[in-house]
Amino acid sequence: MNPRITALEKMLNGPRDGALLRFSLGNEYLKEGQLAEAENCFKAAIDRDKNHSAAWKALGKALQQSGRTAEALAAYEAGIAVATARGDIQSVKEMSVFAKRLSKVQ
Repeated sequence: MNPRITALEKMLNGPRDGALLRFSLGNEYLKEGQLAEAENCFKAAIDRDKNHSAAWKALGKALQQSGRTAEALAAYEAGIAVATARGDIQSVKEMSVFAKRLSKVQ
Protein backbone atom coordinates (compact mmCIF):
# COMPACT_ATOMS: atom_id res chain seq x y z
CA MET A 1 0.00 0.00 0.00
CA ASN A 2 0.98 3.59 -0.62
CA PRO A 3 2.89 4.81 2.48
CA ARG A 4 1.27 8.23 2.21
CA ILE A 5 -2.19 6.64 2.42
CA THR A 6 -1.08 4.62 5.44
CA ALA A 7 0.25 7.73 7.19
CA LEU A 8 -2.91 9.73 6.48
CA GLU A 9 -5.19 6.88 7.57
CA LYS A 10 -3.40 6.77 10.93
CA MET A 11 -4.54 10.36 11.56
CA LEU A 12 -8.23 9.59 10.98
CA ASN A 13 -10.48 10.12 13.99
CA GLY A 14 -7.70 11.92 15.81
CA PRO A 15 -7.23 15.55 16.76
CA ARG A 16 -6.05 16.47 13.24
CA ASP A 17 -9.00 14.83 11.50
CA GLY A 18 -10.90 17.34 9.42
CA ALA A 19 -11.77 18.43 5.93
CA LEU A 20 -8.15 18.92 4.86
CA LEU A 21 -7.07 15.47 6.05
CA ARG A 22 -10.01 13.78 4.33
CA PHE A 23 -9.36 15.79 1.15
CA SER A 24 -5.66 14.87 1.19
CA LEU A 25 -6.44 11.19 1.72
CA GLY A 26 -9.00 11.31 -1.08
CA ASN A 27 -6.40 12.74 -3.45
CA GLU A 28 -4.01 9.91 -2.63
CA TYR A 29 -6.73 7.33 -3.27
CA LEU A 30 -7.58 9.09 -6.54
CA LYS A 31 -3.93 8.87 -7.66
CA GLU A 32 -4.02 5.13 -6.93
CA GLY A 33 -7.24 4.68 -8.91
CA GLN A 34 -9.20 3.71 -5.80
CA LEU A 35 -12.22 5.72 -6.85
CA ALA A 36 -14.76 4.54 -4.26
CA GLU A 37 -12.38 5.31 -1.41
CA ALA A 38 -11.55 8.69 -2.94
CA GLU A 39 -15.24 9.52 -3.30
CA ASN A 40 -15.90 8.61 0.33
CA CYS A 41 -13.04 10.82 1.51
CA PHE A 42 -14.15 13.79 -0.57
CA LYS A 43 -17.72 13.42 0.72
CA ALA A 44 -16.36 13.24 4.27
CA ALA A 45 -14.33 16.41 3.64
CA ILE A 46 -17.46 18.17 2.40
CA ASP A 47 -19.43 16.92 5.42
CA ARG A 48 -16.82 18.59 7.61
CA ASP A 49 -16.67 21.78 5.53
CA LYS A 50 -19.43 22.41 2.99
CA ASN A 51 -17.41 25.36 1.61
CA HIS A 52 -14.34 23.30 0.66
CA SER A 53 -14.44 24.05 -3.07
CA ALA A 54 -11.41 21.88 -3.84
CA ALA A 55 -13.18 18.87 -2.30
CA TRP A 56 -16.22 19.51 -4.51
CA LYS A 57 -13.96 19.67 -7.57
CA ALA A 58 -12.15 16.46 -6.59
CA LEU A 59 -15.45 14.70 -5.87
CA GLY A 60 -16.61 15.62 -9.36
CA LYS A 61 -13.39 14.22 -10.81
CA ALA A 62 -13.73 10.93 -8.89
CA LEU A 63 -17.36 10.54 -9.94
CA GLN A 64 -16.48 11.36 -13.54
CA GLN A 65 -13.71 8.75 -13.58
CA SER A 66 -16.22 6.25 -12.17
CA GLY A 67 -18.44 6.90 -15.18
CA ARG A 68 -21.12 8.59 -13.07
CA THR A 69 -21.52 11.62 -15.30
CA ALA A 70 -24.77 13.02 -13.87
CA GLU A 71 -23.44 12.82 -10.30
CA ALA A 72 -20.15 14.38 -11.37
CA LEU A 73 -21.99 17.24 -13.04
CA ALA A 74 -24.05 17.79 -9.89
CA ALA A 75 -20.87 17.88 -7.78
CA TYR A 76 -19.25 20.39 -10.12
CA GLU A 77 -22.37 22.57 -10.05
CA ALA A 78 -22.46 22.49 -6.25
CA GLY A 79 -18.75 23.27 -6.20
CA ILE A 80 -19.22 26.20 -8.57
CA ALA A 81 -21.88 27.65 -6.26
CA VAL A 82 -19.60 27.25 -3.22
CA ALA A 83 -16.56 28.67 -5.01
CA THR A 84 -18.58 31.61 -6.36
CA ALA A 85 -19.85 32.45 -2.87
CA ARG A 86 -16.28 32.33 -1.55
CA GLY A 87 -14.81 34.35 -4.39
CA ASP A 88 -12.62 31.41 -5.44
CA ILE A 89 -12.51 32.46 -9.09
CA GLN A 90 -9.93 29.88 -10.22
CA SER A 91 -12.02 26.98 -8.90
CA VAL A 92 -15.12 28.44 -10.54
CA LYS A 93 -13.30 28.58 -13.89
CA GLU A 94 -11.93 25.05 -13.62
CA MET A 95 -15.20 23.43 -12.52
CA SER A 96 -17.13 25.39 -15.17
CA VAL A 97 -14.87 23.92 -17.87
CA PHE A 98 -15.30 20.40 -16.46
CA ALA A 99 -19.08 20.83 -16.18
CA LYS A 100 -19.33 22.17 -19.73
CA ARG A 101 -17.41 19.18 -21.07
CA LEU A 102 -19.65 16.76 -19.16
CA SER A 103 -22.79 18.49 -20.41
CA LYS A 104 -21.67 17.83 -23.97
CA VAL A 105 -21.16 14.12 -23.21
CA GLN A 106 -24.65 13.57 -21.81
